[in-house]
Amino acid sequence: MVIPNEIPVKNTMADQVRRMLDELCGLSNLDFSGGQSTSGFSGRPSFRDLNAFVFQPQNVIANPDILFYKADTQEHREKLRTIFPYVLNAVTPETLAKEHELRRLERELVRKERELKAAQEVSAEWLARIRSTLAEARELGLVTESLPPDMTREAMVELLSQIIRSTDQTIQVSSATISDSLKELTGLENEEGSLSQELTGLRRRLGEMRRLRESANSYHEALTIQRDRLKVSDWLVELHTGTEECPICGNHLNQSNEELQKLHTALQDVEEATGVSREFPAAFEREFQRVQEAVQITAEKLRAVEIRRKALSGRSREAEQRQFEAKRVERFIGRLESDLKTYERLGTDSRLVTEVEELRQQVMLLRTEIDEANIKARVRRALSVINNNAGRLLPNLDVEYPDNPIQLDINNLTVKVTRDRRDDFLWEIGSGSNWLSYHLAIMLGLQQFFLAQAHSVVPSLLVIDQPSQVYFPKLLVQRGGEGQPEPRFDRDEDVAAVHKAFAVLSQVVAAAKGKLQALVLDHAPKTVWGDIPDIHLVEEWRDGRALVPVEWLQ
Repeated sequence: MVIPNEIPVKNTMADQVRRMLDELCGLSNLDFSGGQSTSGFSGRPSFRDLNAFVFQPQNVIANPDILFYKADTQEHREKLRTIFPYVLNAVTPETLAKEHELRRLERELVRKERELKAAQEVSAEWLARIRSTLAEARELGLVTESLPPDMTREAMVELLSQIIRSTDQTIQVSSATISDSLKELTGLENEEGSLSQELTGLRRRLGEMRRLRESANSYHEALTIQRDRLKVSDWLVELHTGTEECPICGNHLNQSNEELQKLHTALQDVEEATGVSREFPAAFEREFQRVQEAVQITAEKLRAVEIRRKALSGRSREAEQRQFEAKRVERFIGRLESDLKTYERLGTDSRLVTEVEELRQQVMLLRTEIDEANIKARVRRALSVINNNAGRLLPNLDVEYPDNPIQLDINNLTVKVTRDRRDDFLWEIGSGSNWLSYHLAIMLGLQQFFLAQAHSVVPSLLVIDQPSQVYFPKLLVQRGGEGQPEPRFDRDEDVAAVHKAFAVLSQVVAAAKGKLQALVLDHAPKTVWGDIPDIHLVEEWRDGRALVPVEWLQ
């Protein structure tokens, strides 16, 4: 592929590039508010939010007040606090999907409970008027016996139902009225059939997506079992030197060595497959949520059409039987029949009561599955690993209290050091060498934690700008013009401190075995770090040469 010198027309958009980078990082398309907000502190995670774990610019690397990139602004601080559990794998994409489903069900439950409450209030008012209704029925001659004062509600309802069943009324209906009703009824039946087909297709698609997710989980579990069975090959490879001999005949064990290597290679393949077997594209979760909402909306539409159709059919049958506009008795019967339907709809077996109870059970189940206590426990375990990683690096850095316990505080986005039975925040500990050491230890400890995860959204990259400024600030400020000689570092203890920082970076990168890259931009000459392994000098930008070539600007 040839890279052109100039692109005359625009071939993409900034939003498309951002979405592509989000997809490459494996970030979820779901926000942290359960679907109630799409931006702000609770918006969906972005690859730009992950820069806090990748970049340590010159104004941050030894700053006592700021531990992470751009954490000096309120917006980035709040967003970083929000995404930290997600970055630490305490909140997974599956958890976010369940939170979205929980918020949707909670909104649905509130709506249904509001409908049930309104209907129950109507029912209570109706029951308060039931005796006067029966008295009116007696005046009309529909009830002949006297009403006992202790008559139960069920007995009164049964008596009113008998009145409706025993009343023989007729209605005069024109052919035009019947024709219009039949046309409307036919249209509703066609609409009902169309919605039924659409709902069937959506439910089939939703079931297929659920089965796909279950299949992926089963495949992942199978791979985990294979990995556990092959894990012993790691231990055997560590013990293997290539010179083992048979304890009986003294011959070399060449064939067994080859078999062991095959086992070890198989383990690596399984571990690689295990790391990605449960990864779903972010678009899958988005489509899953869309299909769920479509099923709910279509079901509601179908129910509304069914209610209209049944009401129209009922009205048509009633129209053929009686004419309510003729007499006072007829108006009373119609009003009484409507009240009885309201009462029946509010019975213990009614659809609305059942729906509310089912929604409550689903909400309770999802709340149990999400369980904020479990999320906080996973965060604490992750922070404990990170703190231990940083604590192992501190004795090799130029820090005043190398053996004191260190804690990453994700609420305040800083570091706490325990000494003399008290916790001191980073800004309460003096000396630029301490600030630099704690920054390096925490950033490297985080990267070690991310590398140990089966899948991490944070890039395995660390960019550090000017770590030696703590020890040689004046020399770096004075060197402003091009062509000036390399500054000399005369203080042995400062040179040794800078050497420690580079050595720790080299140690962590080497231990990552090619999975972590650290880029350091610094004025420290090769005499400071030249004897440290795994350090590669890319370029010395001086004498007119710069990171951005001059010809680009021209």
